[in-house]
Amino acid sequence: MNFKNPKIKELFEKISTLPKLSNPCPYHCENGVHINLPELCQKDQETITNLARALLPWRKGPFYLGDLFIDSEWRSFMKWEQIAPHVNLEQKDVADIGCNNGYYLWEMLKHNPKSLMGFDPGEIFYAQFCFLNHFLQTPIVFQLLGVEDLRFYEKKFDVIFCLGVLYHRSDPISALKLLARALREDGELVLDTLIIDDDKEVALTPKESYAKMKNVYFIPSIPALLSWCFRAKLELIEIINIKATTLEEQRKTEWMDSLSLDSFVDLQKGQTIEGYPLPKRAYFKFKRMKNARTRL
Repeated sequence: MNFKNPKIKELFEKISTLPKLSNPCPYHCENGVHINLPELCQKDQETITNLARALLPWRKGPFYLGDLFIDSEWRSFMKWEQIAPHVNLEQKDVADIGCNNGYYLWEMLKHNPKSLMGFDPGEIFYAQFCFLNHFLQTPIVFQLLGVEDLRFYEKKFDVIFCLGVLYHRSDPISALKLLARALREDGELVLDTLIIDDDKEVALTPKESYAKMKNVYFIPSIPALLSWCFRAKLELIEIINIKATTLEEQRKTEWMDSLSLDSFVDLQKGQTIEGYPLPKRAYFKFKRMKNARTRL
């Protein structure tokens, strides 16, 4: 496989030298993904730790790999705990669009789906996934593709997750249409996005950045998001939750190589450093409308 970043090839060469396992390592999910390493791997704990550090930054997690604690920027289990009671993945074909390193995919696997597929164009996230899946040996498929590539993907899904992606798209309605087209009829979309408080159909359009993120284009009000989804032939099932992003959920750790949320918000003023409202997320469940045909 050819990578744009030469560092990724070097990382995969190191992953290939990890101890060969005859059986998958058992794991469980409790405030993170806990992977039980066999004695064979425990002897190589230093090698495993050094490789994990070479794979920085770890955005999603955390992961417990034997004695190693990978304390990611996001405590992703806090998001999953909100979503999990509202989804049924039993024997479903499931996709996670913008899956990062696959954290939520391993949470989803515990819900016995028929198939699991992650999409993310980030090469370092793919390397993190392959590093962890070396031990877990799961049948999860990871595609180095983004939401825009769904138009070329023939498989349809029963459930699609799109968590923390929409505000990074410069054309969010087109992205929603692509997600809708990738669903089977009556298929479900679980969507998480930043929102603003407004009862009108409006969206915040940051001039240069939002909380220092330059790739944030539109942050909608809930009425605006529902209008976008209507155009994409997606029908609201429920609003799962609305929650401000806290410094407990997202914070700087030694497992990332940049600043985090606390450096980009002014809690005393109640705004980002650019003067915008503080981050607030809403979690939704939609279904594809019957006989829906979406034009891109």
